[in-house]
Amino acid sequence: MNETIRDRLRGVVVGAAVGDALGMPLEFGSAAPVERLIRTMRPGRLPAGSFTDDTEMALALAESLLHDFDLNPDDLAQRFSAWYRSNPPDVGIHTANVLQRISSGMPWQQAVEEVQKANPHNAGNGSLMRCYPVAVACWQDLQRLVHQSRLQSQVTHPHPDCLDACVFVNVMIYHLVHGNSPQQAYQHALDQVALSESFRNTLLLAPHRKRDELRNTGWVRHTLESAVWGLLNTSSFEDALVQVINLGADTDTTGAVTGALAGAAYGLSSIPVDWKNALRGEYPIKSGKIWRLEDFIGLADQLMAKYQIAQ
Repeated sequence: MNETIRDRLRGVVVGAAVGDALGMPLEFGSAAPVERLIRTMRPGRLPAGSFTDDTEMALALAESLLHDFDLNPDDLAQRFSAWYRSNPPDVGIHTANVLQRISSGMPWQQAVEEVQKANPHNAGNGSLMRCYPVAVACWQDLQRLVHQSRLQSQVTHPHPDCLDACVFVNVMIYHLVHGNSPQQAYQHALDQVALSESFRNTLLLAPHRKRDELRNTGWVRHTLESAVWGLLNTSSFEDALVQVINLGADTDTTGAVTGALAGAAYGLSSIPVDWKNALRGEYPIKSGKIWRLEDFIGLADQLMAKYQIAQ
């Protein structure tokens, strides 16, 4: 494998976890003044450098991807359910409603149908935040990437915007890993992902938004809008992350999504050493194991070898 591609794929996994950890202490806060942007790992509801449910659910997805040849939604649903039953400190409302039903024995298809039917317009970012392991595993197979990106979302978040956002981000990652610039990867995703007209317009406008126009809520459109804005208006991993985590509101999720994209664009080697060294966290269903930088690198290597075609 080309070492540049390896560095970028590792950058996706580590970058997402770093973005999650950077955003963690700022979640639900107000946007920071532009003259006082936060640039360091800080403690919040968890110690400095800790990742949250965004990364924990991505780890469950990664484990499921590695378990079977192709992603098995039944296996994925059970892994998410096991994670939910471990009483993690942070679970999104929609995700919790689905996983509570699955944990009580309901098939995942029925669980998501019930929850979505009760609130049909609900399109949260809970599947977008975790989708990137699919892009790492499918880095040579765009068709499989699209299918599995949608499938992993359907297990908890079946709204069309959620499905399309996951595909959009992972298609961008695919093109970034293969050497396209952020602008080129963004344009490829716009050309290749079938979006509703209103969602497409949101993404067309995203790079041109002013900072104070970005709401950065838990709505999947807002998260993707902020991540695209951050990636396309900066020229380094560090600056992309600093810009988005200082937007306030759902900062850990936007940090995770932007970290995956920026990691694909600039690689593991571009992530500040202090940020990488501070990364830590416990995956609840594997109690006692503290995940650090080397664990995320190892996971990236396993994922990238999943469907690797000899070159």
